[in-house]
Amino acid sequence: MSDPAPPLTTSMHDIAEEWLTPPERLAIAYAPRALRPAWTGLLALDRRLADAARAGREPIMIQLRLAWWRDRLAEPAEKRPRGEPLLAVLVAWDEECAALGALVDGWEAQVVGEDGGAALDAARAGAIVALARLAGIAPTPALSTLATDWAHGHGFDTTTVPRALRPLVLIDHFDRAGDAAPWRVMLGALRKGWLGR
Repeated sequence: MSDPAPPLTTSMHDIAEEWLTPPERLAIAYAPRALRPAWTGLLALDRRLADAARAGREPIMIQLRLAWWRDRLAEPAEKRPRGEPLLAVLVAWDEECAALGALVDGWEAQVVGEDGGAALDAARAGAIVALARLAGIAPTPALSTLATDWAHGHGFDTTTVPRALRPLVLIDHFDRAGDAAPWRVMLGALRKGWLGR
């Protein structure tokens, strides 16, 4: 009888260090602790899919890579390969895995479609609404508008963002920082992290 497989040793912290930017890691730190794995998984998966679909690769190779992720996300968590650490972090999404599958489809549409990124933006907005459901927040038109505005890179009313979604406020803050002095950017990030606006 063979020995059981060794436990997966890569942690959520390792995934964040490898795939997320420092501003994204700071943004996640302001999420409720119970939601940090879901936030880390979502942002890291989006980066992994962007890497799989990066320019210069043959479209068929991109589709094969994206299909691998789609197939894994459709499997029950216990059947997923243990050699891919991000899949272990994505267990936090088990109840809302369809939203992650839509994200894969959005990246595929970005590569092989001609929709100008509309499917990817819609999938990112859908993932934020799904993350809100994971946090126990009921979907509302205001939540859908917030998620859509964020996904499209539009401004949004930060005073209406629930604490569970506060990382959106910080990610948006860093995206809009431009050439502002670093100390000013960090002071703004701290204020938005604590107060949400």
